[in-house]
Amino acid sequence: MACAQARVASEAVPALANAQSWEMGALFQGGKGLTEDRDDFQFLMAGAHLGKVLTPEIGTGLFRGNFEYAAELFPYWQSNTPTFQRQLCSPTVNPAVIQCSAPYRVGGTFHGISVTPIILRWNFTHGHRVMPWAQAAGGLLWTNHKYPAYGQGPVNLVNDGPNADASVWNFTPQGGIGLHYFVRPRQSLDLSANGVHISSASLGDRNPGVNASVQFSIGYSWWK
Repeated sequence: MACAQARVASEAVPALANAQSWEMGALFQGGKGLTEDRDDFQFLMAGAHLGKVLTPEIGTGLFRGNFEYAAELFPYWQSNTPTFQRQLCSPTVNPAVIQCSAPYRVGGTFHGISVTPIILRWNFTHGHRVMPWAQAAGGLLWTNHKYPAYGQGPVNLVNDGPNADASVWNFTPQGGIGLHYFVRPRQSLDLSANGVHISSASLGDRNPGVNASVQFSIGYSWWK
């Protein structure tokens, strides 16, 4: 009887509070750019989360919690951006003259794959069903076209020359807050808000990037 009572008691505690727990989940995420020239950028993605609790509960009171290492993969990643006309220009023998192509459209909808292999998360485990968390993370993004589009502005070699383009590879340093709402001891509904920076670190000729975006996610996790 004592063993049965202990088993029932342990099953009533959300799995997140147990050291060495695994978290496996699916999530959807979306948001928009925040900076003045990126506030009309929109984001939408779907993917999976895998995490591993590495420590027992540490501390007391509201700050009691444990440390989790995690990774996320978004095989579906989309960003809708404004379109504009640009030209492809090259220098001529005369330094005062440049030769340019006819205008063509760039921007629009980009598709890609995003992976975040480093997520450092602190879970606050003082609650019973609601357990908040805070995290810092870093990831990598590949897009089907060089992202974001570059070349808007006066037609010249700086904006439209042979060395005036972005990159299909970008880095995504980020940080966020969220919470797990345990609908069952080993299943949770997950909500979060993340601030994400997108930058190629000058892998392309230009690094227009997205200085700041806010992205909200909803997901569901199974704990082992």
